[in-house]
Amino acid sequence: MELEERVAELERRLAALERADRDRGAGSRSGARGADGADGTDGAEPPLPGGDLWALHHLKSELKRAGSPGGGVLYTGSVRLPAGERYEWQYGALTDGLLAADWSGTSESFAALGHPVRLRLLREILGGRRTTAELAEVDELGTTGQLYHHLRQLTGTGWLHTPARGRYEIPAARVVPLLVMITAAGP
Repeated sequence: MELEERVAELERRLAALERADRDRGAGSRSGARGADGADGTDGAEPPLPGGDLWALHHLKSELKRAGSPGGGVLYTGSVRLPAGERYEWQYGALTDGLLAADWSGTSESFAALGHPVRLRLLREILGGRRTTAELAEVDELGTTGQLYHHLRQLTGTGWLHTPARGRYEIPAARVVPLLVMITAAGP
């Protein structure tokens, strides 16, 4: 194939991709839409494959099949961390059950995430720093005493566990939920 033919083919394919992108209203990182129809994103992240709101359409289909008029929520993720660990996780709940539940037991878990140093600790641990010595090297985490205080807060609320002395990990069942919460709290 000559250079001119290759360029023409690339231009045709690019135009088709741009058309498909425009047709499905891409630019939303999650497909989340508010009551006003705005997707709440600035379009900085690429859309997920499968079209706009693909997970929502599947959830609605499953809720209809289950006969749940109140609806439900679903969060899921497939994550590969920088250190190579893979986590795949999914959780769904019916709205009626969530609204009837006592939420007071979640306050300590949320409170533990309510400090910038703790969020930084969790990000560092997800990024591969796992030992107290590695974490102490990060200047923004404070003194050793402050570091231990924050690690105790996160461990006490289940955001961290210690598989060995001086080594911290985020439990597998908490990795995707943590990232979901960070995503939900973001702009």
